[in-house]
Amino acid sequence: MLSIVTNVDSLVAQQNLNVNQKFQSNTIQQLTSGYRINTSADDASGLIAANTDRNSIASLNQGVLNINNAISSLQIADGAMSNIAQMLDRMQTLATEAASSTGSEDTEFQALLGEITREVAFTGSSVAVETGSGVVGAGGAALTMAVTGGLGLTGLAVDTTTHAQSAMTAVAAAIGILGTAQATVGAGENVLNYASQLAQSQITNNTAAESQLRDANIAAEAANLSQAQTIQQAAIAAMAQANAEPQAVLKLTQNM
Repeated sequence: MLSIVTNVDSLVAQQNLNVNQKFQSNTIQQLTSGYRINTSADDASGLIAANTDRNSIASLNQGVLNINNAISSLQIADGAMSNIAQMLDRMQTLATEAASSTGSEDTEFQALLGEITREVAFTGSSVAVETGSGVVGAGGAALTMAVTGGLGLTGLAVDTTTHAQSAMTAVAAAIGILGTAQATVGAGENVLNYASQLAQSQITNNTAAESQLRDANIAAEAANLSQAQTIQQAAIAAMAQANAEPQAVLKLTQNM
């Protein structure tokens, strides 16, 4: 129906232009931000999942730092134990020498015993590490040597052949105890390295999942923007034609 009061065609053109303008604005927002989800209205359920992934990533990143700190602690213990093992070897040599003929061996023996007492403090203890996906334990009772007594070296001397023979037995036993502790440290380091690899893999997978949900598909959005701009130009041209319709209707009354 022709009318000069209500221009339905113009209203339809305006409605479609507004819809296209909103679509174009959303496309530009995605292109400029790099995100598909910029507000909860864009994808409410997707936003929840993306935020969950992001939270997991933050926890896992801290977990990797925790693991690295724990590995460093075990490496310090490992280094101290290796040094103690060398001193035990020297003490065994001194005790064997003194068992045949005592001399000045006890002076060096006691000095080494004192140094072992000092260095045992660096062997640390068992650790429990929050990896971001659960707690991993490393170490154990064999790793805890708070005093030299843990190695059974208290009260030793090589000032007599009898004492030297007893020292030989005690040092040999200490080497066995220390070896068990070293094995515990090594196993702990390996466990933590595996835990670190898992955490890093989970970070990668969660990041990929978050990206799939949150990030914009730039190629697709660039195509959408081109389409929206073309539609906008067509809609503006159509609206101009629709707005001219009432004037065309007036021509019907010119000869009345």
